Amino acid sequence: MREFPKQQHQNLLIGPSESDDAGVFKVSDDLALVQTLDFLTPIVDDAYDYGRIAAANSLSDVYAMGGKPVTAMNILAFPDDKLTEEVLADILRGAADICAEAGVAVVGGHSVSDPELKFGLSVTGTLDPRQKIFANSGVEIGDRLILTKPLGTGLISNALMNSAASEEQISAMTAVMTRLNRNAAEVARECGANAATDITGFGLLGHACKMAKASGVTIEINASSLPVIEGAMDIAKSGSYFSGGERRNLSFVEQDLIIHSTVEESYKRLATDPQTSGGLLVSLPEARVEEFSRNMKERGENAWDIGFASDRADVLIVLAS
Repeated sequence: MREFPKQQHQNLLIGPSESDDAGVFKVSDDLALVQTLDFLTPIVDDAYDYGRIAAANSLSDVYAMGGKPVTAMNILAFPDDKLTEEVLADILRGAADICAEAGVAVVGGHSVSDPELKFGLSVTGTLDPRQKIFANSGVEIGDRLILTKPLGTGLISNALMNSAASEEQISAMTAVMTRLNRNAAEVARECGANAATDITGFGLLGHACKMAKASGVTIEINASSLPVIEGAMDIAKSGSYFSGGERRNLSFVEQDLIIHSTVEESYKRLATDPQTSGGLLVSLPEARVEEFSRNMKERGENAWDIGFASDRADVLIVLAS
């Protein structure tokens, strides 16, 4: 937000002006707080899964900065004349289970009456400020860009809203969204990553564009290398179930984007698809890519090499075939 008052404090390492995933505040020479909050409307029908997804999505911003989430507080807005206590309990239970998996203590929360259901977390994490903070501005020329989760949550969720998603698609989408980015953040730290961000509402191209702009580079993404959630490509190829977010994301980057003529329309949709609780986009030296992939595999995780950073050109992002 351009209107957001500029913050000036000698210990504020990352603030609103940087447009990063979370704020970072130095407490002492070896301790900094990483703070973020996020909430969303239901993306699935099951209340327990909704709580799990919202929690994983909220925690992700701390992981994206290279931090460790420590505590969380629930943020709940709900129509008190329509939802039962059982539904609300299932949402909170889902979030609590994800936080327990992450080793995060839920220390409280706040609820308000609202016509539309919304849920998420305010999260506090820690990191050592003497180490690298994974800011958007850290991408270096020659870095490879590694993605740690497949794309397509927006495509499937929009199909679900139109009663057109299969149980298999919903299950695959839910499994991706409830998977923590904890392992990816740890491996990024181990392998000397220069920058990272989590792929959420702006889609892959939007978040890559923010990294490229902050770092003074151009990022080229290979469309054919993009990983896809099972069943999402069928929706992308159908030419149906376009979301407003998909169109907004394309509008956000189109002035800074070149798309090669050989890139299929389905991959354009995938690259602009707004994600919920998406993976990390990690920028790291080319010499560390094999190590990163190996360490991720040892933890039962995946990693896809999808592009590279080069000298700033006329545009910030190139989507190649």
